[in-house]
Amino acid sequence: MSRYNAKEVEAKWQAVWADKKCFEVEADSSRPKYYVLEMFPYPSGRIHIGHVRNYTMGDVVARYKKAQGFNVLHPMGWDAFGLPAENAARDKGVHPAEWTYANIANMRDELKSMGLSLDWSKEIASCHPGYYGHQQKLFLDFLKEKLVYRKESWVNWDPIDMTVLANEQVIDGKGWRSGATVEKRKLNQWMFRISDYSEDLLDNLEKMDRWPDRVRLMQQNWIGKSTGAHVSFDVIGEADSLEIYTTRPDTLFGASFMAVSADHPFTQKLAISNPEVAAFVAECHQMGTSEEAIEKAEKKGVDTGFTAAHPFIEGKKLPVYVANFVLMDYGTGALFGCPAHDQRDWDFAKKYGLDILPVVSSDGSDVTELGDAPYTGPGKIINSDFLNGLDVEAAKTKIIERLEKIGKGSAKVNYRLRDWGLSRQRYWGCPIPVIHCDACGTVPEKEENLPVVLPEDVTFDKPGNPLDHHPSWKHTACPSCGKNAVRETDTMDTFVDSSWYFARFCSPRADVPVERDKVDYWLPVDQYIGGIEHAILHLLYARFYTRAMMITGWSHVEEPFAGLFTQGMVTHETYRNASGEWLLPEEVAHNDNGDLVEIEGGGAVTIGGIEKMSKSKKNVVDPGAIIDKFGADAARWYVLSDSPPDRDMEWTDAGATGAWRFKQRLHRYIIENTEFACAPGMQEPEEIPEAALALRKTAHKTIMQVTENLENLHFNNAIARIYEFMKALNEFDVSDPSDGSRWTLREALETIVNLVGPMMPHLAEELWQLLGHQTILAETSWPQAVKALTIEDTVTMAVQVKGKLRGTIEVALNEQSDRVEEIALAQKSVQNAIGENTIRKIIVVPNRIVNVVI
Repeated sequence: MSRYNAKEVEAKWQAVWADKKCFEVEADSSRPKYYVLEMFPYPSGRIHIGHVRNYTMGDVVARYKKAQGFNVLHPMGWDAFGLPAENAARDKGVHPAEWTYANIANMRDELKSMGLSLDWSKEIASCHPGYYGHQQKLFLDFLKEKLVYRKESWVNWDPIDMTVLANEQVIDGKGWRSGATVEKRKLNQWMFRISDYSEDLLDNLEKMDRWPDRVRLMQQNWIGKSTGAHVSFDVIGEADSLEIYTTRPDTLFGASFMAVSADHPFTQKLAISNPEVAAFVAECHQMGTSEEAIEKAEKKGVDTGFTAAHPFIEGKKLPVYVANFVLMDYGTGALFGCPAHDQRDWDFAKKYGLDILPVVSSDGSDVTELGDAPYTGPGKIINSDFLNGLDVEAAKTKIIERLEKIGKGSAKVNYRLRDWGLSRQRYWGCPIPVIHCDACGTVPEKEENLPVVLPEDVTFDKPGNPLDHHPSWKHTACPSCGKNAVRETDTMDTFVDSSWYFARFCSPRADVPVERDKVDYWLPVDQYIGGIEHAILHLLYARFYTRAMMITGWSHVEEPFAGLFTQGMVTHETYRNASGEWLLPEEVAHNDNGDLVEIEGGGAVTIGGIEKMSKSKKNVVDPGAIIDKFGADAARWYVLSDSPPDRDMEWTDAGATGAWRFKQRLHRYIIENTEFACAPGMQEPEEIPEAALALRKTAHKTIMQVTENLENLHFNNAIARIYEFMKALNEFDVSDPSDGSRWTLREALETIVNLVGPMMPHLAEELWQLLGHQTILAETSWPQAVKALTIEDTVTMAVQVKGKLRGTIEVALNEQSDRVEEIALAQKSVQNAIGENTIRKIIVVPNRIVNVVI
């Protein structure tokens, strides 16, 4: 018998699937559809083990659903725009398109080597004009519906990369990639009105029961709905008042200061004539603007010299500070400080010697000062005039009523979610299809001129956006008046590209963004798979974008992903040599003493922690090398079997070797035992021997269990059931020549091949052929469990004596209680436990437990 040759077999079946176009599909209203999609990758040039795990999971679902009779859409594309391609152009002297498409070609080959059931005829790349031209059309449609607009706003500016950064990309005041100190700038930015849909996006989370709870919670917190009050404070000596939003109006009598953002109009006006304020504003613009950065930073401010009148305490004046912990993009960019009941206000008041007056106590008793920390728990109001004695919620209601009565405030619902700024000062992105005309203002490009294509003859020898200093590209005629005008040189945030690609897959070659009949058939995506790191921005933006497409008539769905699964990461040990340099796994090995050493030179190696695979720490495993060594099926089997799919898994060569060994054992078993089975297509005999019947029951129970596990994406549990089934096969006597035994063996062999098919498709196809079939497994129906064979006819019951387990018994399902008692008392271990004691009572819980009371 020859050993299973994975390299030859896998190449053979991949060619067969491609030749037969097994996985190419079209919309078909006569068939039930199922849309499986993994988050499309950035074409970095190489796939990693995380890709193998992610795409294998999606592939198992796609193959399983196809076998169940669904019309399965399982496409692949590339999230191909972005800054890394521009950096490669600068560093390596290649055009971003050349770098990107070369990477795509390489990664495509690597993905194909995994045997994924992808419809490659629907492949798309977001950097292709055939994709981004339709994105420009959608942008213009959104512009007509006022879903997108332009405004001047403060942004984080990286002076090295010469582009806007999101708050999350500013780390300790520096650009995440360049390390340059980030500046604050005011720029005209294109914005999507996602904040208008805050309530809708929040409400719909309750209906999305096939999304992980933690993702829904993360989105809920990001949207950040809060109920509070809008309060107006008169600034003494100024015509304008300070408008604030607070979730704790009940603490208003504890206010000791006001604070405004460095970007607040009040601050900006003051900074013109006040050098101290101007210097502090500049300092604020150098610090990180993420919530984490603000939380960690020392709470600092500068006194403006102005005071604000307290709305209820006559004569009380609150000093107005510019403070570094107040954000312009939350609430109104101004707040009142109540140090006794807020940690940031407490820290600020301690630093500047401001009053700290408690206005809430746990039991309503009078408190004049606090200890070492603010009190932030529940309680009753104190030191607050007409609010005294009320609990916190009642006080909020009452003070809002009073604010409304005196014309100083009102109840208000606020959201943390801000509009999505989509402008990026980069070349390698989707051009924004608008034109700036001195006579007409900002004018949309004519639709017949789409796509607005990126120029190929760009240079990266100057800092900033190459589109700005291209000699001709940006110069054009105004679509409205025909006079000389200038194109918008900002390109779209790459999150726009990934916010609708799933819809384009439905009709990827259409001359419109989507064909309604196709998108109405395929959407929503039935099973979306990707990392938890995309829980907020990508998934939230895609939800908004789908609503925008519905409003503009391109789709009928408001939620893009019916089911979401977030897979765990793949981890690996880390290694360092004597010099402290990180080493790749293939650069280390065990010497004759079993010690880990560096292959080149034999130096000692230190084993570090088990961490997420990363290029920086070199603890990455090359999937290509794994597939060459073990075969794609073994790699697929291992990443599915090692741990629950939503948890992290540690990659070890031992685990991959174990998967390879099982593949070899199954191959060998089929080859050695097929001759003992009947021929394909034989009718079921009337008589089935007892041992064969037991195997049939195991087979059909396994079908039922694996089916249930795949439905719930419990891949590791499905594999565990297959291992148990394999054990039953090994224990079965194949030498019984009876028709019943031979027929049962045939059924069992075909069953296990069918069940491993979605996970090890190449091996399964080969075994299906060895079993004598002329068809291919990829086009074969999923096995159906015979219900009568899955019903247990015996149960194992525990037997306790005086509350302690003394043994177990095997009895018929629903056996009579007196017979159960008889069998239980006959057990020697039970008799020994009873001894000379008198049995007072025997309690039988049917099918579960026998309790002997003495």
